[in-house]
Order: sequence, then C-alpha cells, then structure tokens
Amino acid sequence: MAGVRVVSHVLPGLALIRELVARGHRVTSTGVPSVAGLIEKMPGAGGLALPASPLPFAAEEEGHGLSSGRHTGVRGGRPGAAHAPVRGAPAPVGPSTEAAPGARPVVSVAGCCGQSTGAVDKGGHVIVWINGTFGAGKSTTARELVGLIPHSTVFDPEHVGGALSTLLPPRRLAEVDDFQDLPIWRRLVVDTAAALLAEVGGVLVVPMTLLRQEYRDEIFGGLAARRIDVRHVLLAPEETILRKRIDGRSEHGDPEADARVRRWCHGHIAPYREALDWLTADAYTVDNSSLTPAEAARAVADAVLAGRATPCGIVQTPEPTRETLAAGVLLFDAQDRVLLVDPTYKPGWEFPGGVVESGEPPARAGMREVAEEIGLQLDAVPRLLLVDWERPKPPGFGGMRLLYDGGRLDAADTARLRLPGAELRDWRFVTEAEAADLLPPVRYDRLRWALRAREQGTVLNLEAGVPVG
Repeated sequence: MAGVRVVSHVLPGLALIRELVARGHRVTSTGVPSVAGLIEKMPGAGGLALPASPLPFAAEEEGHGLSSGRHTGVRGGRPGAAHAPVRGAPAPVGPSTEAAPGARPVVSVAGCCGQSTGAVDKGGHVIVWINGTFGAGKSTTARELVGLIPHSTVFDPEHVGGALSTLLPPRRLAEVDDFQDLPIWRRLVVDTAAALLAEVGGVLVVPMTLLRQEYRDEIFGGLAARRIDVRHVLLAPEETILRKRIDGRSEHGDPEADARVRRWCHGHIAPYREALDWLTADAYTVDNSSLTPAEAARAVADAVLAGRATPCGIVQTPEPTRETLAAGVLLFDAQDRVLLVDPTYKPGWEFPGGVVESGEPPARAGMREVAEEIGLQLDAVPRLLLVDWERPKPPGFGGMRLLYDGGRLDAADTARLRLPGAELRDWRFVTEAEAADLLPPVRYDRLRWALRAREQGTVLNLEAGVPVG
C-alpha cells in the first residue's frame, strides 16, 4: 500500500483525502491535528463514512502529488495539478549575507521601469507566474523554484477551481468548459494571491496555464491594481518533446484515467500553439526541452536575478471603492471608423478615456486621457454624445459613463498616435460591426447608442445601456 503524507498549513478538501484512501493509499498527517482526526475516521483508515466524492482527481504533473483542482471526466475538467502550499527557504539572504553552500541567493528583483523592489526578505510583494501548456512541467519546476527563492510559497490556482466545484450549483458549472471561463475563478485567483501575500509576504510562485490573453490581462491587471509585480515566465519545450512527455504519462494506475489525462494534454497543444505569439512577446521564455525540473527552476531563478524576467508592464490602476465617473472619447478616421484601444490591465478593447479625477471637468478628463493614452492633444472640447448609468455588478461599483465625440483624425494625426506600453498594447480603427467582436457587450451597446446620437446630432440619456426620457 502506497503511503501519502499530508503536510499543510490549511485543511485540505475532504474529497481529496477521501480519494487518496479510496485508491488504497495510507494517508497520514503532520502538524495539522484536524486533518489527522479526519484521516483516522476515513473508510479504510478508521470507519467514518463520508458522502461520495462528486469529482475524481488526478495525479499532478510528472506524477508527483495529488490534486484537489479541476475535475477529470466531468464537463470542463482538466486533470488537476494542485498541492499543498510549499514554502521556500526562510533564511534571508542579502548582498552582505553569505548563502549556505550550494544555495542560490535571491538578493533583489528588478522593479517596474527598472527600479528595484528591494530584497525579497524586506517585504516586496512579487509573483513569479510560470505559464506553459499542460505537461510542460510547471508544477515540478515551481516546487524546485521555492528552494532557490527565500521566503517563497507555491500557490496553485487549481485549488480555486476545486473549491468552486463544491460552491457553485451544477447548472452553472455545466455552462462552461473550463473553470477559467468563470469570472468568479479569475476574481478569486487575484483575491487569493493578494491575501496569501498579505499573510506570508515574500514571493508567490504560481504554476498555471493561461492561454487566453484577455484572462491574462484581467488577472495580471487585478494584481497590478494591488501593487503586486508579476514576473511572467513561459516554459516552452519543443512540441515533439512535449508530446513524448505526454505520451509517457502514467500516474493513476488506471488505464482509462491515464488515457483521459493524455487526451486532455494533447487537446490543448493547438490552442497553446495559437497563443505563442502573444505569450513569447509577454513572458520570459525558458526552453526546458532538455532540462530537468531543477535545471528549469535554476534558469528561472537566474532570469529573475539578472533582471531578464522583468515585471509585466501593466499600469497600476487602483481598484475603485465606490461608484465612479468616467469619460470616454470617440475618435474617427476618414471612413468614419471608430478608434479602439487594447488595455493590458483588463479584458476586451475600450475607447480612449478613463476615470474623472476629483474636481476635474468630465470633458477635460476625456481630453487628458486621450493625450496620456495615445499622445494626441485635442484642439477643442469634445461634444457630449451620451450619459450612461452603469449598474453596480460586484465586485464592480458601477457609476456614470460619458462618451464624447472627439472628431475625425487625419493621416497626420494618425501617424502621431503613440501608446504607453504599461497601459495599452494596440489600437485600431473599426466599423460598428467589427467593434461587436472586440468590445464587451456593455461597451458595445454604449457605442451603438453613441453612434446613433452622433448621426442625429443629439445627446442620449441611458440607464444600464437603455435610452430613457
């Protein structure tokens, strides 16, 4: 009978312990009396009958540990790869402190705009996000990495997905193919990471696949709003090596479960390949085709130390604590296409604009935002097109949204467009129909009505996207 030792600072999910026992593992606990008491009463380890687990669980990447993360064989279930938090070396290592023989000290890491965030042991909040497709070796590399970075902790967002499988009603889970498609998952990943850093400090090492750029924007933007630097690292083994690793995975002792894991991993290679353009542009890439997890972790640590794995350039916009007033400006080209910009800190495209500061006239705020975001100085105060009251939708507070007509840009104006890398990554002129594929629904509805107001030379009053009055 195989033995599994649970070492954790938090109570693991009952389903995980149940699954371990059901598979014939002898489960013991160290340092967590509540867990030890539960284990002793488990069927096969004592005799307490618990309700059947709603989810099967899968062994973690490269077969180390078991997961209470995403479910297998259920709609949307990626074989989970989570494990109990792993802490790094506690001894502070600084410029004048000698490291233990064989240890690799982490003195400081490069901060935003090349500034240092200071020594890790002095409280800088940093996340090293290890990305890569399924089977790339993220989790095993993460565990090795905490041995190289003092005051570091592994946080696997798979735990969040596992919790949601018991918190959300089945009908909601059935609406998505992946936990990442749930807005609550993305919010909880940010909130949990921030809470962990507030609790333990230091560095979080996060092994998690992110293939959709809009999800990267939402999560990394949320972390930036909490003044948390993210170092984005991509593990990118050659595809032939990756497929060979996947084909060699055998972690459950159950041929059907192993085949299900392999199908899942193979099925995500194509989306990963499609995402490589933005991934390699955004992340520091480590080719771990011929590296062991320890060697891959050392390559990541070296990149952070040398400043090659720099913080993601995301504007640190504080999250609102109450309803806000925001002003957007519509700018047009000679074909009457509207200008949209792609923020790095939230999903979807947007109009140039932003929050009106205290004591600032809204139209002037729109002009200021245009200058800051795309480098253009508007000659005249733009004309108001609509006022839209945005309904509060937790965790958002809603508020008033104003859209202005900034007029038409000529070729010379367009040539002067400049984007700040920390806030916007792209711009384009689009038709109304094309905007439907880029804007979130609430912003697209606002654009439609603003265009109608522009055509009619009027001002519209909207409540939650619907004209009133």
